[in-house]
Amino acid sequence: MPQSLDMVIVGAGFSGLYMLHRARGLGLSACVVEAADGVGGTWYWNRYPGARVDVESHEYSYSFSPELEAEWKWSERYAAQPELLRYLNHVADRFDLRRDIRFETRVTSAVFDEAANRWTVTTHRGDRISARYCVMATGCLSAPKKIDIPGADSFKGEVYNTTNWPEAGVDFTGKRVGIIGTGSSAVQTITEIAPHVGSLHIFQRTPSFSVPAHNGPADPEAVRNWRENREANRQAGRENPIGIVAAVFSDKLAVETPAEERNRIYEERWAKGGFAIGGAFADTMMTKEANDTLAGFVADKVRAVVKDTAIAEKLIPRTYPIGTKRFCVDTGYFQVFNQPNVTLVDIANASVTVTPKGVKSGDTEYEFDCLIFALGFDAMTGALSKIDIRGRDGMALKDKWGSGPRTYLGLMVSGFPNLFLVTGPGSPSVLSNMVVSIEQHIDWISDCIAALGQRQMDAIEATPEAEQGWVAHVNEVANMTLYPQANSWYVGANVPGKPRVFMPYPGGVGIYRQLCDAAAAKGYEGFALTSSAQR
Repeated sequence: MPQSLDMVIVGAGFSGLYMLHRARGLGLSACVVEAADGVGGTWYWNRYPGARVDVESHEYSYSFSPELEAEWKWSERYAAQPELLRYLNHVADRFDLRRDIRFETRVTSAVFDEAANRWTVTTHRGDRISARYCVMATGCLSAPKKIDIPGADSFKGEVYNTTNWPEAGVDFTGKRVGIIGTGSSAVQTITEIAPHVGSLHIFQRTPSFSVPAHNGPADPEAVRNWRENREANRQAGRENPIGIVAAVFSDKLAVETPAEERNRIYEERWAKGGFAIGGAFADTMMTKEANDTLAGFVADKVRAVVKDTAIAEKLIPRTYPIGTKRFCVDTGYFQVFNQPNVTLVDIANASVTVTPKGVKSGDTEYEFDCLIFALGFDAMTGALSKIDIRGRDGMALKDKWGSGPRTYLGLMVSGFPNLFLVTGPGSPSVLSNMVVSIEQHIDWISDCIAALGQRQMDAIEATPEAEQGWVAHVNEVANMTLYPQANSWYVGANVPGKPRVFMPYPGGVGIYRQLCDAAAAKGYEGFALTSSAQR
């Protein structure tokens, strides 16, 4: 017989830990199933050199407990992976969450029993859990993209992947290293290892826009301001378009601002660091003319740092508007290319093959001691597609999403009652401060379950009409922006064969929150609520 619970939660990262805490507060019996041997989610698995958050530490943290916030002290402006993992372990211990987490256990299937209105979740160990509610807290960037480079298995040296880095770390001192990829993980890895390697060859197909973090020890004045104005700051984060207070958004238009004034504003934002520059003007993501002003400014910053003009030009993206792929936030990335032991290999128009000795690009073969793959993730849907999720009439979620993911508000899917997605496709998720979006989703799900109990309902699901309308709305909003012009992982373009659909909701965190709250206030408009007793 399967174990019977009120809720099963898949994943023990930021989402899963908070969902378990809220479930207990509702008086629900719940457990978390986690593949790793510890908590952390993204920050458990992503331990590659230089891994750190791209949102200021005090903002990238839970807001639900003032006591937790008061007792934890961040050491850096942008916390590195080890500190983030310590934080999440502290949360797990402080709220006594581990006793309801099954570690080293991978969920293989989740099947809805229509007669019982319950989900049966099966694990690779053969465990079976029956639960009224199933919450997928699997993360948006947790399923590594498959390595699809010819010959990838043939290299005889040391092979590493940024998505599955050895816990003990790697010593690259004096070694010949090659790295394939120039996305966020690669940028951080490159910056960290470049001073230590014998030589480093960076294989770049598409350059990334990267902005400086200006990282350093946590500023006591900034910490004091944040704590003294905690409630106002947290509320501002919930209303901010991307959930980041530091990225103050302006109503000014770049195209209506004189060039000298515009550049002064960009300089101020650049000096502030991080995502601040993205909020300088309201139209940079709306029109190419405005976008070009920001792209040109950042390009000039690259040219000012990289001494070799030919290399500098190769490092400047030209095939997509700035901001249509998530900014990389770096600490000295472009300076790396001034090192004599670093070589940029442009593979934009070249064939690439991994060989037993290294990497062959075009007619040139490069020999290495170590090879690093930094190819990113099957974003937003990858982790869910690894689980056999079946709703009404045995419908598989991967079949329903065969032409692209379809949800209502990124929270629920028609035909899959009581299955909740945390920061799923159709929600701001990866276009935002993930912790702000996670808390909003978990709070909404918790309030929804409480409302079901008050109304003596035991099942809720999105209606087909609401789902269809939401998908159309997400696409309509996306098409008002420049986002669709990039071959980004936002549209699944990095995974061969994946349907090209813009997955996150680009309307902003604050507006999205209002839409979710409005649906709940109207009796969960767009959702069908049922009870076993009525049937």
